[in-house]
Amino acid sequence: MGGAGPRRQGESTMARASRMSVLKRKRESEKAEKAARKREMRAMEKEMGITKEKETGEASQEDLEAYGILPPVDEEEEEEA
Repeated sequence: MGGAGPRRQGESTMARASRMSVLKRKRESEKAEKAARKREMRAMEKEMGITKEKETGEASQEDLEAYGILPPVDEEEEEEA
């Protein structure tokens, strides 16, 4: 046995290596395209003067309600408290 697993009939080691190389190149190009899109978005935001809020890592009351962790608070109840 040994090797990288069961071979398909008629599949050579070179064909498998070639296919893996193609998939690797595809992943790399997708990653590069994503990075380019991100750079373009940052440039556009900078050009328009849009600033993103810094993430604190804390969930807001609205986030917790959306996930169903806390029951929604009515505005009337908030004013009474």
